[in-house]
Parts: sequence; C-alpha cells; structure tokens
Amino acid sequence: MSRVTRTEAAEICSNLIRFDTTNPGRGERPAAEYVAELLAERGIEPIVLESAHRRTNVVARIPGDSPDALLIHGHLDVVPAEAAGWKIHPFSGEIADGCVHGRGAVDMKGSLAMTLAWARQGVRPKRDIVLCFLADEESTGEYGSRFLVDHHPHLFEGCSEAISESGGFTVTADGARIYPVALGERGTAWMKVTAHGVAGHGSKPPTDNPVAELARALTHLVEYQWPIRLTPAVATLIESLGRALGTPIDLDDLDAELTRLPPAATALFRGVIRNSANPTMLNAGYKVNVIPETAEAHIDGRFVPGTQEEFLETVDRLLGPKITREFVNLEEAPSAPAEGIFHELGAALRAEDPAAIPVPYVMSGGTDAKSFARLGIRGYGFAPLELPPSLDYFAMFHGVDERVPVAGLDFGVRVLNHLLGG
Repeated sequence: MSRVTRTEAAEICSNLIRFDTTNPGRGERPAAEYVAELLAERGIEPIVLESAHRRTNVVARIPGDSPDALLIHGHLDVVPAEAAGWKIHPFSGEIADGCVHGRGAVDMKGSLAMTLAWARQGVRPKRDIVLCFLADEESTGEYGSRFLVDHHPHLFEGCSEAISESGGFTVTADGARIYPVALGERGTAWMKVTAHGVAGHGSKPPTDNPVAELARALTHLVEYQWPIRLTPAVATLIESLGRALGTPIDLDDLDAELTRLPPAATALFRGVIRNSANPTMLNAGYKVNVIPETAEAHIDGRFVPGTQEEFLETVDRLLGPKITREFVNLEEAPSAPAEGIFHELGAALRAEDPAAIPVPYVMSGGTDAKSFARLGIRGYGFAPLELPPSLDYFAMFHGVDERVPVAGLDFGVRVLNHLLGG
C-alpha cells in the first residue's frame, strides 16, 4: 500500500476545523459523522455513541497481529475562538503558508487527522488498534471519555497503553532536536468560590461587600509564589534536558536555571514544578446601584502529583475564611512508566528523524488520560509533529492564530507508520 499523500492529513485536518465543535456549543455530532464516514470508506467499522443530544463519540477497532491492543484517543471539541482577533478565520480550515489554520489545528484536530490518514492506508498493524474520537475533553469529559469508561468499558478490552495529545513534537534548543514524550500530567482542581455579604444600596457605606472581599481574596491567590515541588518524573525530564543540551542543570536552584537555559527548553518544565491557581471567570451583581449579596469566581487549579492536600489547604488559607469553595472538577494526576512502549515511541521518532532526542515529559494541563487510567490504561502523550524552531507550539494551545505545519502532519503520519505498521 502506498504511503499517504502529503495532502490527505492536511485536508482531513482542514475539514475537521470547519466543523465548529466549540465547547460549550452545538456539540460534536457533524465532526463525528465525518470521522465515521472516513473510517467506513476503508472498511473500518465505526461505533457511534451519543452520551447526550449531539455529544457524539466514535470508537473503532482495527485488528492486528497481536490481541494486545493500543488505544489512540483524541477529542473532537475545541475551546471558543473570537474571530475578530485572528488573521485567518478560526473555523475556515484554510491551508496557507505551509500550515493548516484554525481552532483545533494543534489541539487537537491535526492529531486526529494524522491518525485517520494512517488508518485509511488499510495496513494491518502490529497489534490491535482501538481508535477513539471523543466529545467534551475541553470540559470535564462527562460526555466523552467518562461516559465511555463508565458505560462501554468493553470497547477497550485488551488495552493496557494509550497515546494521545501533547507529546512527540519538536523542541529545538541550542541546536538540539528534543522530542518530549509525556508520561503524566498535573492533577486538576476546578473550583467555584463564593463570597457572601450584605446586600444594600450602592450609595451607602458598605457593611460587608462581597465583591470587594472576593477581589481581595483573588489578589492574594494570584500573587502567591507557589513553592517548587519536584517529582521524580520531572527531575528525570530536567536531567534528560541537561544531557541533551550538554550542560548540567542544578535541581536545587531551578529558579536560577529558568533564567539561564534556553526558553524552548524551560517551557518543558516551568509549568510542572509548581502548583498553580488561576481565576478565570467572575460573576457578581445585577445593577450598578445595588451591592449584591454574593460574588462568585471560577478558578483553574492544577497540582503536582502527590500535593493535592497541600494545594487545597493553601488555596483555602489564601482565600480566607469568608470565601466558600466547591469543586467543579477534581481529578488526581495519572502517570505512566518510562519503559515498554515509551522506548517504542522514541524509536519511531528516531526512525524518521535520526537527530531526535526523546525525553520524558510531564504535562502542565490535563487530558482524557485521567479517565482511561480508571481502566488501568497507562497513557502517553504522543502526537508526533515535526515543527520549525520559529513556531511556538505551546502558544498554539487555546491561542490566537492556531496553526499546524502541513509538513509536520506528514511527518506524524510517517512516525505512526513506524510505530504501528505501515
């Protein structure tokens, strides 16, 4: 079977971007139906499952030479995009200047396109491959990965390992071509916090203004310097970077190292050596001349594995006794070993780029790997992309002018060929 053309992965990515699957929004159904059609055209039987109206998932199994199965999962939904701030419309999927442009190009319709382009070649893989195209990753996964794990776990029979987003991409630092492969991620604590006060006329001296109380509490939170909490996985990552760059890195003085090392290298660990808590949404009041009774905020909290209790105690202390807190989503961080398939992933990268230096990596954000970990499936971040040094990969996630190089997608399909068979 001939190798996939350079345009197929890009065209699939472009078509997927044109489906506005903003979460929250109108749901993933049209994109899921497109995926199912692409699979069915090549004799791969898709299973289409809706957890709620238009919240659609697609699962398919490709038989291989071994019954041990590898799960490849990715999400169809994307975060919102305001078109006014983009050079090219975020849902155009336009292919220009060597890139596919639009919301989801990196996070993560480009990765889905690579997977689909590989699957459509019709090759028999080394092992069973379970393909999973999910709804709702950009929220809690309730309508996607959680739904499938809770109600259809049999679809993942034989899967002990999985690959998905946020790994296998090129990081060029001081001439070294580094490819981080994710072994884990920080835990997630999304919270709603509420300040309670005394309602009254806006012209009178406040008795207990919840808006002011909430503002003070959030200021304490964002100004706090979280201490470094270095896990063994992150320590291994940093030591691997030191070897790749040919310079020792002082693990006892990482703040100094963050100013000394190339930014492309420090971007791989600066977000995972500390906990973080970022206010992201505010809601208070209903009229300018009325002091409201409550004020609310949402906080995106992320914690280093093993620090959940310390993290929550610190958040409560910083917010103060007048603020109540409730969870919107709380998930401990999953992790996988730097062994087994980890070495296969590195070998597949080196087969396509002999200068590749694979290193273990821990993600600062979260993925659907948390849900699949409940089935005992070890998740690895591996969506291979060859990237030019000029492209700030991390800025593409949830950023303006998101785009992915066509050549990078082509590279990813070839790496999947080495890994899976093709």
